[in-house]
Amino acid sequence: MQTVPLKSTRLVIALLAAGLIGGAGVTVFHAERVHAAPVPAPAASAIAGAGTPMALPDFAQITQRYGPAVVNITVTGSTKVSNDMPMAGHPGNDDPFGNDPFFQFFRQFQQGQGQGGTHEVPMRAEGSGFIISPDGIILTNAHVVHNAKTVTVKLTDRREYRAKVLGQDPKTDIAVLKINATNLPVVVLGNSNTLRVGEWVLAIGSPFGFENSVTAGVVSAKGRSLPDDDEVPFIQTDVAVNPGNSGG
Repeated sequence: MQTVPLKSTRLVIALLAAGLIGGAGVTVFHAERVHAAPVPAPAASAIAGAGTPMALPDFAQITQRYGPAVVNITVTGSTKVSNDMPMAGHPGNDDPFGNDPFFQFFRQFQQGQGQGGTHEVPMRAEGSGFIISPDGIILTNAHVVHNAKTVTVKLTDRREYRAKVLGQDPKTDIAVLKINATNLPVVVLGNSNTLRVGEWVLAIGSPFGFENSVTAGVVSAKGRSLPDDDEVPFIQTDVAVNPGNSGG
């Protein structure tokens, strides 16, 4: 990936692949050092080597810059559910997040084998993604478009396009989509190798076709993996997850 050349600020835009960082369309990792004015020598009880303080990012400016490149994704198709949970994924069941792809993805690690087998039911779900090229290449999570018969992408200006799934990798939970459009706003990919634990994170999604949903937090850990799992390590943050944000 490429590093964003924005003065001393590092922005890393990462796809939220099978991880605990929250399933939002775009996650912006931000770190900026500031030069403080001269101050008196610290007292003896002060913590040594505290370093230069980190400036609070301008979240509004970041959202204005990258928000237009975050899209809403609607899919229709079918999915397998346990016969013990006949209404899984349907509106009106006991789970308020039943048809959200992010929660469906992680729920599979919690469910047992069940004793009644499985059956297919119609599925309609929504998630998010982000544009990485002006000619309509979009990244999202593979579990968002898994088993999808139709994929519709809605931009922030309310334009809608039928999308084609160019490819998907369940192991990294990444999918690539294509829409027939030009001159689109884009997200510039950064270098996650320079990311540090404790840096700010801004997650931008497009849940349920609404305007951008934004939440903030910090990087909690790097190189995480699920128990007994050898999949690609992911970045963990404490950013809040909004239903419908899965995909980026």
